[in-house]
This record gives sequence, C-alpha cells and structure tokens, in this order.
Amino acid sequence: MQYSVMVEYALHSLVYLIDIPEEESIGIKDLSEFQGLSETYLSKVLAKLAKAGIVSSTPGVKGGYRLAKAPEEVSFWDVIEAVEGVKPIFQCKNILKRNMMYVDKGHKLDKENKMDQEAQEESSCACTSGNTTCLINLTMLEAEAHMRDFLRKKTLAWLNKELTHTLPEHVQKGTREYFFKKK
Repeated sequence: MQYSVMVEYALHSLVYLIDIPEEESIGIKDLSEFQGLSETYLSKVLAKLAKAGIVSSTPGVKGGYRLAKAPEEVSFWDVIEAVEGVKPIFQCKNILKRNMMYVDKGHKLDKENKMDQEAQEESSCACTSGNTTCLINLTMLEAEAHMRDFLRKKTLAWLNKELTHTLPEHVQKGTREYFFKKK
C-alpha cells in the first residue's frame, strides 16, 4: 500500500495554514516555493482539499489559501480521502470464484485457468462464493478499518501540538517569519 506524495504535500501545506490570523491567507507561490514544488502541482493538491471543504481560497493578487475548518475538525483520513479518493486500498478480485471448485457452470476456464471477461466482471467480491466467506477480503477490510479509525483520531490540531514539541524553536520561528514577513 502506498499513498501518493500528494498526501504528504497536502498535510505539510495544511500545517502552514493552521496558525494564520483569521483575516489572512497564504498564497500558492509562497506555499510552493517554501516546499520546493511547482505552483501547478501544488495547485492540484490544494484544489482537491478545497473541493473537500478542508481549505478555502481567496482569489486575486493578495489572495491565497486558509483552513476552511478548525484544525480539530480535519483528520489525516479526511486529507487522504480528499487527495486519494474513497476506494478501498485492497481491491478483492474474488479469485476464489476462479477456483476449480467454484467455477460457474456457464463459464469455462481457458487453458491458462482464466475465466472469460464476462465471468470476471460478474465476480466482483461480495465476500462470499457460494457458502464460503472470503476470509482474505474480510481480513484486509478489517485492517483497513483499523487504519482509518487510527488516522481519523490524528487531526491537524494534534499534529500542530506534536510539532510544537518536536521541532526546534528556530525552525518554528523561521517558518512563521517566511510566510508573514512578506505581508
């Protein structure tokens, strides 16, 4: 399992938006320059966050981005869903139905033990084949649910608090000065 680097850039960008004054925003140019990214790429990331209602944007020369929700209301999982979408990580192909014991009578296996295309399309996993439960799919879905629950508990507010304790003071101060010295 691997999330795209967009998730990391999204979380980092959101960290910089946490403590800005209510009437302020941070421009895409500053956010992208600070992270060493192209404005175009970071704009795609922020567009996904805006579509999910996590950030809002102000157009114009003095415009930029700001959090649309309180940091306590934005979880890591919210960010992952905004950037990656909502499909499950594990994509069960229901290969149990291709097992010689479960092949539908109307669908024959070819020489390479593959079902025809129609049979494959009909075999999306519903966690059961006949009376047998697909334990692999159930286990993977359960593990995914635990991960989602864990990531839902980790919010931007939690991250900000942790960074306050772990980042050296000069890094925290330098970051704030970078974004607000230009204002």
